[in-house]
Amino acid sequence: MPRKPTLSPTRITTYLACPVKYRWTYVDDRGKWYLRAKSYYSFGTTLHKVLERFHDSADSGVATVDEALKAYEESWIDAGFASADEMAEAFGEGQDIIERHIEQALQRPSEAKTLFVEKTLSLDMGDFRLLGRIDRVDELPDGTLEIVDYKSGRREVNQEEVEADLALSVYQLLVRRHYPDQPVKATLIALRTGEQASASLSNQDLAQFEADLKKLAEEILNRDYEQLVPVYKPICPRCDFLPLCSRHPDFEVPEPATRPES
Repeated sequence: MPRKPTLSPTRITTYLACPVKYRWTYVDDRGKWYLRAKSYYSFGTTLHKVLERFHDSADSGVATVDEALKAYEESWIDAGFASADEMAEAFGEGQDIIERHIEQALQRPSEAKTLFVEKTLSLDMGDFRLLGRIDRVDELPDGTLEIVDYKSGRREVNQEEVEADLALSVYQLLVRRHYPDQPVKATLIALRTGEQASASLSNQDLAQFEADLKKLAEEILNRDYEQLVPVYKPICPRCDFLPLCSRHPDFEVPEPATRPES
């Protein structure tokens, strides 16, 4: 039997942003030749690796600020930066983030038990499998499972943003299905400040989200991507695939706006 197609928050978000981008990223192999390394991805991946080690109870090598900073240096990914100065600035910002996060965690020891870090959960959704790689899941003293998601580029976050976050909704669905007897909530942490916010989907909201997700998945998986006509969007100038879309005869780049003469 052929494998079922898979969808993840990243794939779904890419499609919602631009179906043509989804084509070049996941459907048409020609797109891989245009992908470029991204500095924000390198930065975020480095931070995640260090926090994974710190919160992993099976890893005793990163338990202090000094050990975390050493692990940060060893894990640093330098791909995608435009210059040495840009990389040096990002490296310093990352050191500050790691130091702040570890110090706060050590000063405020939690009674929560970390169940796992950087783990991919899977769920059979009928026509496809839903995948989600979760930064961390803690079990709180009352039995609630807290999904923790780090945002390396954020300084602020609020409850409304957590409620509207597609990835966190997917993670809640996955954890609920794997641990049906325990309540679940999602927490987003803005790593640049340590600010955090939480929210939880009700049973009714979760059922509606699952139904909407299945409808969207049907559209994504059955769309005829070869017939798509690329349409210029604000994200186009920063997109790796702009050269590919520009070859389409119906792709039009709008003229830059001109100021009226005074």
